[in-house]
Amino acid sequence: MSPRKAFLAPRIFDGETWHERSALLVADGHVEGIIAADSPTDAERVIVEAEMLVPGFVDLQVNGGGGALLNETPTVEAIRTICSAFARFGTTALMPTQITAPPEDNDTAIAAAAAAGEAGVPGFLGLHIEGPHFALARKGAHNPALIRDMNDEDVARLVAARARLPNLLVTGAAEAISPEQIEKLVAAGIVVSIGHSDATYAQVEAAVKAGATMVTHLFNAQSQMGNREPGIVGAALDIGSLSAGLIADGIHVHAASLGNALRAKRGPGHIFLVTDAMSPTGTDWTDFVLTGQKVFRKDGALRLADGTLAGADLTMIDAIRYVHRTIGVPLDEVLRMATLYPAEALGVAETHGHLKRGARADFVALGTDLDIASTHIGGDAVFTAA
Repeated sequence: MSPRKAFLAPRIFDGETWHERSALLVADGHVEGIIAADSPTDAERVIVEAEMLVPGFVDLQVNGGGGALLNETPTVEAIRTICSAFARFGTTALMPTQITAPPEDNDTAIAAAAAAGEAGVPGFLGLHIEGPHFALARKGAHNPALIRDMNDEDVARLVAARARLPNLLVTGAAEAISPEQIEKLVAAGIVVSIGHSDATYAQVEAAVKAGATMVTHLFNAQSQMGNREPGIVGAALDIGSLSAGLIADGIHVHAASLGNALRAKRGPGHIFLVTDAMSPTGTDWTDFVLTGQKVFRKDGALRLADGTLAGADLTMIDAIRYVHRTIGVPLDEVLRMATLYPAEALGVAETHGHLKRGARADFVALGTDLDIASTHIGGDAVFTAA
């Protein structure tokens, strides 16, 4: 058993409420509670050299980081590298993402993710498989030669994979995965997200009735909202049970569209932040290879030679700053978009996305300028700024 600790900070955000001049009590990797800083306790007192403690960030879409890319090196070591790279930027739980690939490559990624779960890799939350069941017209940077509808063998592979993984998220087009297939995936405990899709509102509605609960990177690679056909964007905002990830880098989505979407979204589902980050994050790379295609890093964007966006050059703390400072969303709500809301969307909010009693002691120390002072997973410091 690890010793009880009391982390003292000027402000602590538990995911719902701000606590002034308080201490976060941690024991055995979990939160025991939040008490006044001057309350008597037998816990070891740790003074946090920062302005605030907030829940660790939860990212459901991370293709790579620290020079590693899951599609290129589907190993436990690569997953460990990715998780470690994003801990520097406050992410304490993430879903390594395997984009469109042949079935045998997905099997290798699933095996690596299962091994990472067994090894207890810090920050590893589960696996996100994005594709290949897409609408060809909305392929984005994915390999068009591999895009196809889902079949019974695909369903069986995913159901078997879920039994080996702590969490499994699958992105596909509503017109490429039938409602009956969605029902089978959801019954197995898989979270189904609609993405890279040209679906109509009615097709999205049918997928939701079958159990789909998310939309992948809202506005990007999907049918847009029109006056007579709301498309996926309109459905995501109108259907309350849907949550939607969003890439808030000022490149993938215009600030006005982002602000309008936040104001329009019906609950109880929420819009939450994702990075869709690639291997250059945390490096000085100017280009890299993604499934055989060269991607160029320039001016805050990752693009193929033809200009197609290929993931994002983004960290969660950057997305938080952008939504707070440019869009004007209050800090507590932006923090929920990076913590509680993605945890709720994945179904892990009992233990992630907040700092209430019983939660994992995953937290970030932030300065007044929202700079990362330190990152803690299970109460242990995994990154401390110099």
